[in-house]
Amino acid sequence: MPNRTPHVLYIDDDPGLIRLVEKAMQRRGYNFDHAPTGEEGLDIIRQGGIDVVALDHYLPTGTGLDVLNGMEGMEDRPATVYVTASSEMSIAVNALKAGATDFVPKSGSEDFMPLLVAAIDHAIEHVRLSRAKAKAERETQEARERAEMLLGEVNHRVGNSLAMVAALVGLQSNAVEDPEAKRALAETQMRIQAIAGVHRHLYTSDDVRTVQLGDYLNSLVGDLENSLQADGRTASIRLDVEGFPLPTEKVASLGVIVTELVTNALKYAYVGREPGEVRVRVRRDGTRVRLVVEDDGIGWTGAGRPQGTGLGSRIVKAMASSLEADVTHGEGPGTQVLVSFEA
Repeated sequence: MPNRTPHVLYIDDDPGLIRLVEKAMQRRGYNFDHAPTGEEGLDIIRQGGIDVVALDHYLPTGTGLDVLNGMEGMEDRPATVYVTASSEMSIAVNALKAGATDFVPKSGSEDFMPLLVAAIDHAIEHVRLSRAKAKAERETQEARERAEMLLGEVNHRVGNSLAMVAALVGLQSNAVEDPEAKRALAETQMRIQAIAGVHRHLYTSDDVRTVQLGDYLNSLVGDLENSLQADGRTASIRLDVEGFPLPTEKVASLGVIVTELVTNALKYAYVGREPGEVRVRVRRDGTRVRLVVEDDGIGWTGAGRPQGTGLGSRIVKAMASSLEADVTHGEGPGTQVLVSFEA
């Protein structure tokens, strides 16, 4: 109702009282309409623009409660001051339960008109605040939806950019001859893809604050398996993960950890023996998330110097530190790595 004169509708079939209320409203600078029946009053209300309804209980057809029921569910519903000469408090209680803002006893005393005017003034302020709140909430929701749309677009572009970087690294890998350099570039490509996958899932998510871990890891492990099998590493990857949301910043770190542990297992676990499987399990136990990556290969307990350059182990430690996670190794026969952190 900002920058607009308040509009009051009085529903009553008493011509003398209607004139008194009209004069009081005009003195206060309010627009005024009246209706002798509930049906006519509802027709005026449905046309819009009414801020406050002063509503008599006893009407030619039905009661003011019928009007209140007819207003139920209306968009931008006006405030209502209920007026009745009945001494039964149950009427006032029922009116307030049906949505009336205030109640004024109808009497022939000098106090009636000041009480009615004060109640209408209060109702106007009530509806002004209610509509201002509703407008602010709409604007906040619209701003949030715009921000989420923009953030979704950012995630889409970041995901595409990371995918492009991964593709360029893949091209560079194909261009080099040295096997170690080729392997290092391929692993770098998989790390980039692990992070790009987070942004892909955020782009299609309704809530950019979290990622559904089951969907993300299924996609990640599928990509890893395709890449590694194309590289001649034929061990299979078995994933067992519960579907639950995890904060976005944690998912990226977890994805890199899974990528490193699975890659290391496929590189070293089955050297000189028949390829087996690498198992990835994720569970949430209360507030903690538990990741287990294990194989049936040659085994490593985490003690001593890791095989290869040790870069993968350093990356796992760095990502675990960002998650404030505990990393432990189980006993053989293969390798079992357990990562536990607060969700």
